[in-house]
Amino acid sequence: MPESGQPLRQPQSCGELFRVFTLLALQGFGGVLAVAQHELVERQRWLTRDEFLEMLSVGQVLPGPNVVNISLMIGDRFFGWRGAASALVGMLAAPLVLMLALAMLYGRFADDPRVSGALRGMGAVSAGLVLAMAWKLVGSLKKNPLGLTTCLALGALTVGLVVGMRWPLAWVLAGLGPIAIGLAWWKLRP
Repeated sequence: MPESGQPLRQPQSCGELFRVFTLLALQGFGGVLAVAQHELVERQRWLTRDEFLEMLSVGQVLPGPNVVNISLMIGDRFFGWRGAASALVGMLAAPLVLMLALAMLYGRFADDPRVSGALRGMGAVSAGLVLAMAWKLVGSLKKNPLGLTTCLALGALTVGLVVGMRWPLAWVLAGLGPIAIGLAWWKLRP
């Protein structure tokens, strides 16, 4: 049962998966992860926050963009390979066409300071969206087997290493990921 108290539902067809992921992809600028959490958990009610967090964790360690990995997992969960293909095409097709068109326009107007200023403004909005999503997901960590304090400590260490020390994200994930998995395994052992 999701936090809203309303029961979860599942998409009715591969077409619905394609439509939802297309609309989701068109809502993002600089990343759609925050929009994905809102759309998939709160609006469509296909996942609980905990399930979204689990898929995000798996998507984080797999190659490729997180939200693309999440779309594949959700599509496969409901309709197998056909669902995965529908969600993936929905996630990528419209943004690909849009980005090709924008790239052609940017090539023509890149020297205009209004264009570069507008893009910097959108970057600030993207950062705000990511912070808002992180704030919403912190509540789900209370139920994590590591406990809220350990989760926050690992999160703070990750931010410190990536932002403060400027370590590559892949190295941080390769170092802290196994530690977090080992701690969770140790806490859950019978």
